[in-house]
Parts: sequence; C-alpha cells; structure tokens
Amino acid sequence: MKKINDLLAAKQDEIWSIAPEQFVFDALKLMAEKEIGALLVISEGETCGIISERDYARKVLLKGRSSRDTPVRDIMTTDVVFTHPDDTVESCMKLMTTRRIRHLPVLDKDQLVGVISIGDLVKAIISEQKETIELLETYIRS
Repeated sequence: MKKINDLLAAKQDEIWSIAPEQFVFDALKLMAEKEIGALLVISEGETCGIISERDYARKVLLKGRSSRDTPVRDIMTTDVVFTHPDDTVESCMKLMTTRRIRHLPVLDKDQLVGVISIGDLVKAIISEQKETIELLETYIRS
C-alpha cells in the first residue's frame, strides 16, 4: 500500500494558509482562487486550526453571520488531526472516515510538509486497484 510520502511527492502542492485574525471572506476567496476546500490556520509559525468550506456553511452561512465581519478564529476547527509521511493511504482513509474530516495536514518531525485530501486518497486507491487488475490480467494471459 502506498504511503502518504508517495502522495506528497507526486502532488508537489504548496501549503496554503491564513492567519486567525483574517476574515472568513478572505479565506473563502483564497480557497476559490486555489481551488481547494480548506486552509490551515497558522499563527506565529504554528498550526492553530483549519478552516474548511464546511465550517463556513455551518458556522457562518446557516447562522446568518457575515463572512466579511467574522474572523477565521471564530469558526476554525481547533482540534486539528495530523498524519505523518510514513502512514499508509489505508490508515489515513480510516482516520478521515472515523473522524469525518476531509483534509489532513502532514507533519514530519513537527514540521508541516503538506496537506492531503480525501480526494487524494481516493485517487491513490483507484490507481493501486487499477495496477492490481492489470497485473492479474497479465498473469491470466500468460
């Protein structure tokens, strides 16, 4: 099974973040611009939260608040779940399913090295299954 490090190597994405004092509108604008569903919230070089489109929908939109007047710190998720580069795709899929989250920051020796999404994991699983099917078809034909 593939490791998270393999996904990060192929992904080569930047880590997008926002400060807790910035407004939710700025977070939404950045997420739309980068075509991503979540941003890490970083203060003084430390990850203090994560904000997602789900946070916006549930904590701003449905409560009648304004994204232009609401600071990120007011709606961010502070209980951030992390993974490590040596973890497997399977273990991360289980973690994300159990915790009902869609984005996992990746820490390597307390250093933030990337973020993976549920979509990244699904693509990796589909790719691995496709390779297995091709190997089995080759074996059957031989």
